[in-house]
Amino acid sequence: MGKNLGKKIAFYVILVVVWQIIAYADIWPNNIFPSPLDVAEDLAYGISDGSLFYGIGTSMWRLIVGLAIAIAGGIVLGIFMARVEIVNQTIGSLVLGLQSIPSVAWVPLAILWFGLTDAGIIFVTAIGAIFAVTINTYTGVKNIDPHYVEAARNMGAKGEQLITNVLIPAAFPYMISGFKQGWAFAWRGVIGAELLFSFLGLGFLLNVGRQLNDVSQVIAIMLVIMGIGILIDGFVFKRIEDKVMSRWGLR
Repeated sequence: MGKNLGKKIAFYVILVVVWQIIAYADIWPNNIFPSPLDVAEDLAYGISDGSLFYGIGTSMWRLIVGLAIAIAGGIVLGIFMARVEIVNQTIGSLVLGLQSIPSVAWVPLAILWFGLTDAGIIFVTAIGAIFAVTINTYTGVKNIDPHYVEAARNMGAKGEQLITNVLIPAAFPYMISGFKQGWAFAWRGVIGAELLFSFLGLGFLLNVGRQLNDVSQVIAIMLVIMGIGILIDGFVFKRIEDKVMSRWGLR
């Protein structure tokens, strides 16, 4: 663990050093290819005036709400698709088609339906993630050994009790993969929607950098977005995934 962390840190240090060397070489003008110091100054400025923290907080709030809706809706839809054949044959094919639509393509519809509001951004975030959760939930429930379900029914489990005590726990390893994919789609969706809505958040700060022709700010916000993605994936989903896999004896 320590060795891997050391290698990662060394890699990023080397990357920054190479970046700084290229910037000093003046191959491109500073307003096109800023140095790491310029980007760090922009980050420091965003921290000092509070705009960076406000942007992170706003984007994270939208992400959490949208992802929660996507997870709840995806679980329900995935279970129905797996347990009711007519739902799978009809809605299932629609879900596969809708999954191919990029999150940003929902933005015009969100603006028409909700206007330039938080609800519109949350809609884009949720719709971008729900289908990944749905498909993984469906796969998980479909792969449950039928004997487990029959045994649970023989012991009196039915309806809601069968779903919460048998289907969801048994399908959980697959569902975790769906949550992880859903989070990635939701994060892209919220940033993309904020870019086009120009309504606070990290996407809004990216757009401000573009309007001001401030490449340093654009790169700084992109690094923040990437950093948040790495942290959430590593400290939240990776740990949950490891615990679930260990609990189910899959690793």
